[in-house]
Amino acid sequence: MTPNRSLDPTRCPVLPGYVWVLVVLYFIASLAHFTHNAEYIAFYPGMPSWLGPEQVYLAWLGVTGVGFVALALLRFGLPLPAVVLLGIYGALGLDGLAHYTLALCSEHTVVANITIWSEATTGLLVLLVSALTLGRRFSSVIRGRST
Repeated sequence: MTPNRSLDPTRCPVLPGYVWVLVVLYFIASLAHFTHNAEYIAFYPGMPSWLGPEQVYLAWLGVTGVGFVALALLRFGLPLPAVVLLGIYGALGLDGLAHYTLALCSEHTVVANITIWSEATTGLLVLLVSALTLGRRFSSVIRGRST
């Protein structure tokens, strides 16, 4: 019996294997940052008093949901909106940098800074790779529809 390669994300004709590695790294970095944020919210400088662990975890589910919808779109054969949504998912990782609008880098713990920058860096890479994929794979489709 031959395995169904259409279910293997590393064989997706739209996204090369390294993109999947970046998406997984971003997922892990995002989870680490949001978990640290939720569990140590009292130690994050400048955080609003109404924001508790539950809201932080719900926010992470919302961000991660965007990534899962992108993967579902790929699965349903809609690569163009999937790659756009994957880029949006990556861009959401840059939101962690908003911590620095509340307090300087030096006011955060080392671990907080590591999780913030890991999420932002991997999110930016997912965004950039998505943009490059759009440019390379879909430029002819986009140009064909505009004429």
